[in-house]
Amino acid sequence: MLKSIFILHLFMAASFANVLQEAINSAPEGSVIKLPAGVYKGNLIIDKPLSIVGKEDGVIIDGDNNGTVVRINSSYVTIKNVKIINSGSLHHQQDAGIAINGAEQCEISDVVIDDCLFGIDMQMTNNSIIQNNTIYSKDVDLGLRGDGLRLWYANDNLIKKNSLIRSRDMVVWYSHGNTIEENYGEHCRYSLHFMYAGKNYVKNNTYNFNSVGIFFMYSQDAIATGNVVKSSLGATGMGIGFKEISNFTVEDNTVLYCARGFYIDRSPFQPDTNNFINRNKILYNSEAMHFHSVSENNIIKENVFLGNIEDVINDSTGTRTYTNTFEGNFWDNYEGFDKNGDGFGDTPHKIYQYADKLWMYNPDVKFFYGSPVISLLNFLARLAPFSEPVFLIEDLKPIIKVKS
Repeated sequence: MLKSIFILHLFMAASFANVLQEAINSAPEGSVIKLPAGVYKGNLIIDKPLSIVGKEDGVIIDGDNNGTVVRINSSYVTIKNVKIINSGSLHHQQDAGIAINGAEQCEISDVVIDDCLFGIDMQMTNNSIIQNNTIYSKDVDLGLRGDGLRLWYANDNLIKKNSLIRSRDMVVWYSHGNTIEENYGEHCRYSLHFMYAGKNYVKNNTYNFNSVGIFFMYSQDAIATGNVVKSSLGATGMGIGFKEISNFTVEDNTVLYCARGFYIDRSPFQPDTNNFINRNKILYNSEAMHFHSVSENNIIKENVFLGNIEDVINDSTGTRTYTNTFEGNFWDNYEGFDKNGDGFGDTPHKIYQYADKLWMYNPDVKFFYGSPVISLLNFLARLAPFSEPVFLIEDLKPIIKVKS
């Protein structure tokens, strides 16, 4: 902004009256309101360009368990180095720590949001920075929490180095061109959930102990690289999921200790498109790659399949899993040789599905998944199947050694 910045210093705690709201109302556009340590009354409305900055630790804005603590209805608003607590608990009002609506070029950074139903709710907010924030929801059951970070028709934002802990979801819906980088999620439901979103860049995030790590739905033209998804919880816990997505590039990610490493449902969805799943490490999952419904034309190359109980699963009949391209992957259970020393197996690696695997369809049997008894049954099914096994996939050039 071209005008000079007016700096307003507050030295009075707001336990008696909402002096912070009064300061916002009286400050000229472009002001920087610097707050000393203290507790300030929330339910603030910011409708002009200005900054609220905690000039020291211990600056708390308290919503008193009523409504949204800070509501931003203007572009060029910055909030930094404060703690925001105690929003209301009403889902139909989307009570939040911070709600931004219809704004451009805002910044929320170095903020702790605690005991707030929703964390940061961004609606129709573009070209903004959300960085270095830590967000906790209300201490209620998982399904009753609000979303820690919510983008709704919000485009071209930078979402970086935020931590969402014991929240519900981080959602990116109808939102395009966002960079989501170096964030952390723990004990949430969906750490990162896309719907009807395109051209987003998802890089170097870490998600542990959530129900689902990253789920892409009804979206296209995105890149996900360098992410680590670990220990997704429950019998259907998922590392990275696709549903009806097209033209995605998913490379150099690590997915480990999940019930399902990759879950692929009707993807790619658009005709004459591919998804590229390359150079990922898919390690020690119950199922490395689970296909559901018709999913063809995925290009799956140079991945590492190591320590998984099952490498490829197809839970539907007639879905033509073999039409996906598998090439140059490492399979720890490959039984061939490399006589010419070119680094590739001399024979293809083929995976079949046997009807004897009762655990695939019976959750009671699945309790024993990975036990010596089930391992023995699977071995016997391969040794002497009582029906023709279903051909799933073929890797024509399996690599022999994992690249360091």
